[in-house]
Amino acid sequence: MLADDDLSWLVSVDDHLFEAPDAWTSAAPASIRDRVPHVVQEDGVDTWVYEDVRTSITGALVQAGRPTEAIDPGPVNYADMLPAYYDPLARVDAMNQDGVLASLCFPFFPRFCGQTFYEADDKELAAWCVRRYNDWVIDEWAGAAPGRFIPLIILPLWDPAMAAGEIERCAAKGAKAISFSENPSKLGLPSMHDRTGYWDPIFSTAADAGLPLAIHFGSSSSIPTTSPDAPIMVSGALSPINLAYCLTDWIFSGYFERYENLKILLSEGGIGWIPYALERMDYVFEHHHAWTGAEFDGLRPSDVYRRNIITCFIDDA
Repeated sequence: MLADDDLSWLVSVDDHLFEAPDAWTSAAPASIRDRVPHVVQEDGVDTWVYEDVRTSITGALVQAGRPTEAIDPGPVNYADMLPAYYDPLARVDAMNQDGVLASLCFPFFPRFCGQTFYEADDKELAAWCVRRYNDWVIDEWAGAAPGRFIPLIILPLWDPAMAAGEIERCAAKGAKAISFSENPSKLGLPSMHDRTGYWDPIFSTAADAGLPLAIHFGSSSSIPTTSPDAPIMVSGALSPINLAYCLTDWIFSGYFERYENLKILLSEGGIGWIPYALERMDYVFEHHHAWTGAEFDGLRPSDVYRRNIITCFIDDA
């Protein structure tokens, strides 16, 4: 039996990485090398540059192992970071110390589900950048330590047919999960209740390939708050609520009835709120399904949750 403090069994499905500074440029043809994401020094700060995007790494994102009172939200350069943030072999050493057997890592510069490339003006270049990121995360990040990383890919969300092809390509290369938005309508994309079939190529291909959709809170490029002047602690406390909205959208979307094998993973949303959410969905369904037409093939929303949804915890009591 495992001791209470033995975490040698832990698989983390909510980790993060910083792409190597040459993740895109090392594979880019000369004709586009200065246009793909790359790192330059601006006023002494390592800055990712792509189209009109300028992004630096903030200290709040690289505080592993430091006491909370030492957190500095200012910019941090690669040379000042622990290599485990961007070097897969150094990350494996850190995982060994923490007792983490395997790790699924969300991207940094593309943002959680590739919003950076979805928002780009040049979609042909953006599509190349998506493919390159996926190759890098499969071949170079996960490939550096086979079996220790769960390769998570991003998609060209603006083109579902292209995205379906990318799922098939990456599944053949060893991808194990797909990053997706908690609320695509917030990104200006069709919602989870769209009836034009926009998302069908992605969801059907993911189900066929056996790749779950990993959904991180904040992947709608929005965070919950109560007012424009609310302090950051309000959004910090409310942040899991985004995934409560996401879970409810998915349960009542009808996709799980069409694609019973499709799984979604809710990352960094915790689990403490889930019993009430399921209780509420079951209550609403039982009282209103007759006149709304909502049906789950003889199941309740909570049954669909147990069949199709995977959740993760950090330290929920």
